[in-house]
Amino acid sequence: MKRFLFLIIISFSLNLSFGQEKNLPSGFVYVKEMIPDIVLEMRYAGNHNFIGKPINGYQQPKAILTTAAAEALKKVQIELENQGYCLKIFDAYRPQRAVNHFIEWARNPKDAIMKATFYPGIDKKDLFSLGYISTRSGHSRGSTVDLTLIDANTGEEINMGGSYDFFGEISHHDSTQITLEQKEKRELLKQTMSKHGFRSYLQEWWHYTLRIEPYPDTYFDFEVE
Repeated sequence: MKRFLFLIIISFSLNLSFGQEKNLPSGFVYVKEMIPDIVLEMRYAGNHNFIGKPINGYQQPKAILTTAAAEALKKVQIELENQGYCLKIFDAYRPQRAVNHFIEWARNPKDAIMKATFYPGIDKKDLFSLGYISTRSGHSRGSTVDLTLIDANTGEEINMGGSYDFFGEISHHDSTQITLEQKEKRELLKQTMSKHGFRSYLQEWWHYTLRIEPYPDTYFDFEVE
């Protein structure tokens, strides 16, 4: 009898957890549920980002996208897997409160602990005018994703020339600071994403937005949890 009750409790707990995982606004999904073999390295849920600490609104290292964006991304993943690659996501849906955190940080010139790693050649006060930070982000609409390529067999990141979230010319798609091989890898990602409905962003090789967004004028603020 005790064993039976124990199993009931465990089953209830698992169902409750699963139910919480599903508790998203209509039209949104957890990317891992739709693309189980995709790799996540959610930078804003941890300390390895340009601010140096977890960002407001990221309670868990999970990737959330609109259903339409996730379905398109699944097609990208399948095509790249056939070529020996896999996608790794750094950021997906981003709550507006996270964007507000960026804005607050950018206005504090004394907080520059990650400058050497992410923006060595840029003054924080210029991040807005240069287009690296804005008061609103396409990520908050739910159909923008930051990602890269990894080797499907080893899990190692492909050298794309310049690291994720580096604020500088080397991050631009048309950068002259990268090798031909790095340019080819960027182009592979860009062409595959474009083929399946995403548009690129000139200043960030990792940044893609679904061209036909389901919520083009809505900036969400629910937490990533």
